[in-house]
Amino acid sequence: MLQPEQSVKSRDWRFVLIAVIAGLGGLLFGYGTGVVAGVLLFLAHDFQLNGSMQGLFVAVALAGAALGAAISGLLADRWGRRRVLLATAALFVFGSLLAALANSVALLFLGRAFLGLAIGIASTVTPLYLAEITTPERRGAIVTINQLYISIGIFISYGVDLLFSDLGSGWRWMLGLGALPALILFVGMWILPESPRWLIRQGLINRAKSALQYLRSTALVAEELESLQQGNANTEPMALRSLFNNWKLRRLMVIAVGLAIFQQITGINIVLYYAPKILQETGLSSPFMAILATGGIGLVNVLATIISMRFLDSLGRRKLLLWGLWGMLISLLALSLEFLTNLQGALGAALIVVTSAVFVAFFAMSLGPIFWLLISEIFPLAIRGRAMSLATVINWLSNMLVAGVFLDLVGAIGRGATFLIYALMTFLAILFTLKLVPETKGLSLEEIERQFISIP
Repeated sequence: MLQPEQSVKSRDWRFVLIAVIAGLGGLLFGYGTGVVAGVLLFLAHDFQLNGSMQGLFVAVALAGAALGAAISGLLADRWGRRRVLLATAALFVFGSLLAALANSVALLFLGRAFLGLAIGIASTVTPLYLAEITTPERRGAIVTINQLYISIGIFISYGVDLLFSDLGSGWRWMLGLGALPALILFVGMWILPESPRWLIRQGLINRAKSALQYLRSTALVAEELESLQQGNANTEPMALRSLFNNWKLRRLMVIAVGLAIFQQITGINIVLYYAPKILQETGLSSPFMAILATGGIGLVNVLATIISMRFLDSLGRRKLLLWGLWGMLISLLALSLEFLTNLQGALGAALIVVTSAVFVAFFAMSLGPIFWLLISEIFPLAIRGRAMSLATVINWLSNMLVAGVFLDLVGAIGRGATFLIYALMTFLAILFTLKLVPETKGLSLEEIERQFISIP
């Protein structure tokens, strides 16, 4: 009997098309997150924003993202993955243009809030959609396209920041250009199919068959369709409370929430949000040079994510996660030492750039993509969207907390001690992974469901 997805050949060119288009949801996530690094250098002048207001500018998008993530699972389960991505693209266009054209602090913050809402929805639904349309032997690489696009979006945002860094109101272009990939996503999603699994869950068998025919070799569609229908028949409806009442689901939720928290409290977005500011204060006085150095870190992020795509389906999720976490730990200890010794000037800035790049590389090969991959794999179809939504909310709230307290924490205990705390959190993440995180390499989503939930 053919297992769902197993030995089912996809049409390679169509998977490339789907990856390029649907992955743009990740690019919007990355661009919207990364562009703030350059924007912050100019808002203090144009809107007279003090340190607290700059922190609020970062936080309002994160709060919007948390809200977007909170509703994303419900929307995706009710309206479908494809339609939600279409709506998200439209929302991103609106938020980008509102923020870019803002003539008051209120409109600026409102635009960022809408952007955050779109980013939060995309952060859940993009990996969910990619996981449900692919095959088990490719799923690690395909879902990691989401993380690759996030890192590409961040890198592009640094390039845009650099391009407009010498313009007095360059921040408007930085924010407004985010509407372009959103428009491409909106147009592109019209030609892509809905998730076959979601269609079967809704009883839309003929549409599910058409979607599979688009995605797979025609000769194998009937067998996969039958297997997916059997898997759906064995899955009972689940309420959100099942994640807490059922001990097997509760264990999966602990894994998802734990990884969501550790992905943020190990400090990755401090490097991405505040790198130009840190480098300026260390010795790179020019905004141009600070953004250029940060762009180098962004390029490392992209390249390391590409490397992770090569090994996720061969080495496996768990092994790659552990290797990456150890590398992150060593890098954070080195950064802490560099800050504690108060290195200044070109040498100090160069050491911080190199060490930060190494830290980002290890993150991009492990905790970055593997969090999104695992939460898209381990939950049953009946509750996958809502469970991913909850884990993503925790991820964004952790992001907001870490970013919001960073400047105050540095003011209280210094950068060296702050990065030492991130190193401690990384060590705890290693212990957590050793104890709880499972291996899902090579298993279909239905096989994972049977293995973890013991469905007969």
